[in-house]
Amino acid sequence: MAYDDLRDWIKTLEKHGELKRIREEVSPELEITEITDRMSKIGTRVSASSRSADANGTPGQPKYAPGGPALLFENIKGHPGHKVFINQFGSERRMALALGVEQLDEVAERIIGLMNVKAPEGLLDKLKMLPQLGALTSAFPKTVNAKDARCKEVILRDNFDLRQFPILKCWPHDGGAFITLPCVHTRDPRSGKRNIGMYRMQIYDGQTTGMHWQRQKIAAEHYREALRNAAAADAEESANFGAKAARVAMMAETAGGSVSIPDGPIGGLPQIALGKLKGSRMEVAVAIGTDPATTFSAIVPAPPEVEEFMIAGFLRGKPVEIVRCETVDLEVPAHSEIVLEGYVELGELRSEGPFGDHTGFYTMTDDYPVFHLTCITHRRDPIYAATIVGKPPMEDAWMGKAVERIFLPAMKMTIPEIVDVHLPIEGVFHNLMLVSIKKSYPGQARKVMNAIWSLGQAMFTKCIIVVDEDCDVQDVGDVVLRVTNNIDPERDIQFTMGPIDSLDHASRLPNYGSKMGIDATRKWKAEGFDRPWPAMIEMDRATKARVDAMWSKLGL
Repeated sequence: MAYDDLRDWIKTLEKHGELKRIREEVSPELEITEITDRMSKIGTRVSASSRSADANGTPGQPKYAPGGPALLFENIKGHPGHKVFINQFGSERRMALALGVEQLDEVAERIIGLMNVKAPEGLLDKLKMLPQLGALTSAFPKTVNAKDARCKEVILRDNFDLRQFPILKCWPHDGGAFITLPCVHTRDPRSGKRNIGMYRMQIYDGQTTGMHWQRQKIAAEHYREALRNAAAADAEESANFGAKAARVAMMAETAGGSVSIPDGPIGGLPQIALGKLKGSRMEVAVAIGTDPATTFSAIVPAPPEVEEFMIAGFLRGKPVEIVRCETVDLEVPAHSEIVLEGYVELGELRSEGPFGDHTGFYTMTDDYPVFHLTCITHRRDPIYAATIVGKPPMEDAWMGKAVERIFLPAMKMTIPEIVDVHLPIEGVFHNLMLVSIKKSYPGQARKVMNAIWSLGQAMFTKCIIVVDEDCDVQDVGDVVLRVTNNIDPERDIQFTMGPIDSLDHASRLPNYGSKMGIDATRKWKAEGFDRPWPAMIEMDRATKARVDAMWSKLGL
């Protein structure tokens, strides 16, 4: 099912009993976070300790399913007439509803069907291919006229102020209010391909925000490429130095765009004064409150060559309608609630944070690019869509689980011996991955670890545990049993160095540190293990059948 926009999605949630309207006045500073945090932990092992009041109603009779309901706050202190929508993806059922399926595995099966398409050999085969072709056709976005775009019902080119919207301050020690569910649109300076990512945005004032795209995100690479291009263009204009050398110098002197551009000549080369490039711009647009498939597509670990508009269209089974922005050369979802247009200035960085993050800890201050607004457009009476992150489980846990299930087939294409993967919520997705494999040769578990560390965002995985295919990685207890019994720590644990997630506060350096792999598979003689390996305890089938037959008579 394709939802036309956020409001269509809200109506569906209410119809299915998945939405709770809050009419009591609440503050966007801390109070909405506390309410949402209590609700999102309902039905989990931490729910009792995370709330001071009984949000479930009568003890032992929970009112809501795990994850609680989506919440629509309709009376925001200091923002009369505004609404805040939160926890929209915060349960297994809502995550499936958002993508128009009963079970998330249905999306994975659609992806497998596309991957397994073969050249048709006759008319019948061609007819069988029609659904797959239809799915591909729906993936391409559809451009609409500005007059048909609901996001342009109100257009503000002057005298606008971001703070008119009820943007949340989530945790007590946050550096300020943050936009937490933005679809950030950029364009690859090389290929022209569009990207949508989700990066928090700290509000500095009514016209500027931080842009927390971490170093290894696609938008950050767009920013770096814009820096390289600006340096190369200056070198070619001056004819004093090679363009390629200027590109290399730009990356080296700015640490890949993570420190400000130096003012004077650099590296003993007076021919290159990168400070002259200050003032160059990269255009950015931000959509807040899109249909759920488009919002979800902003977090998926897609290759840079695949536009998120196409991912959203595939998930929706219907093209995403897009419209050109007013002041920048970018397209955004036409029926977004709010659109922010503007630019980042190359080389301009500003301190951002702290921010209470999905790791359960505060991310400390660091320098990030600054987003300058040039225009705001929005629907009449816009609904501000947000999320909060903190100690898991929260809304992002269900979004991460959806990514895990949906993109498993793509992972198997690259590493075919993988049977299943599990990213435990407490591991906050990039700290722990449990992997089961069909082991076929000595050392294969280590091969899988290294293959995972070479896969896009999976390169940040701090700990990888590999088990045999007879272990259910969705059962953490079974995995722990295998690990504690099947490993010799000195032999079966390996360490490697590489990129680490920017949110990791324990690594020896920012963005760089060690990772650990544990081979908990059964060891073979071919791997140098000569001792007998015992069988795991299991009751025989005949006894199980006899007990099954008598079970109803046992009074148990």
